[in-house]
Amino acid sequence: MMQTYVIGDVHGHLSRLIGAHALIEADRARHGDRDTPVIHVGDLVDRGPDSRGVIDFMLRGQDEGRNWVTLLGNHDRMFAGFMADPDYHDPGLRAGLEWLDPPLGGAETLASYGVRDAGERLLFDIHAEATAAVDPRHVAFIRGLPAYHLRGEALFVHAGVRPGVPLAAQTEDDLVWIRRGFLEDRSDHGALIVHGHTPETHVTHFGNRLDVDTGAGYGRELSAVVVEGRDAWLLTAAGRVPVLRA
Repeated sequence: MMQTYVIGDVHGHLSRLIGAHALIEADRARHGDRDTPVIHVGDLVDRGPDSRGVIDFMLRGQDEGRNWVTLLGNHDRMFAGFMADPDYHDPGLRAGLEWLDPPLGGAETLASYGVRDAGERLLFDIHAEATAAVDPRHVAFIRGLPAYHLRGEALFVHAGVRPGVPLAAQTEDDLVWIRRGFLEDRSDHGALIVHGHTPETHVTHFGNRLDVDTGAGYGRELSAVVVEGRDAWLLTAAGRVPVLRA
């Protein structure tokens, strides 16, 4: 049966991302696997200390021909939006809240590029400094990320899907932002929806969806999981641990 590795929301934690990949490589060695892809469900940036290092890591993997898929997260989209226009306001954000405000972690992302005190200076000065400091290849990488990836019996996406809407008709806003209308829905979506965006204390299987965000953006663990059909196993130093359905 088709297998897929998946890593939850990274949020600028390079050391945890490297650790998650180490668990995957150990699992490959145990199972004689070489070709199974690794899917990252988005939110590479914000809150953590090294968003720049995370994107560098992803680009090195791309340059080395690694079989990795990286999906667009809402925080990634906000970063790219700011780099294009300092006045950018993501449609998913409530009025009055901006990417550089403390809850969102945009200032930490810019700090990883050497742009300090981003929440305390004039917006256009910050943007001018960011434009000079941020590697254009990093921005192009973020802008090119897909919003979903369908593989076998699983649909991988950052936030979720709008229930009852065909995949081709899903909006990017929902795919990277949705919570209400999706999280409480227990209907079969046709595929197992594997997503991040909404942190849980542990990887949780709800039957119709699998949440792999375990809160790295809030100082908790970054989880690596293997999905086979509609079943999942958490990867640990001791091996695979089944993720039981809630």
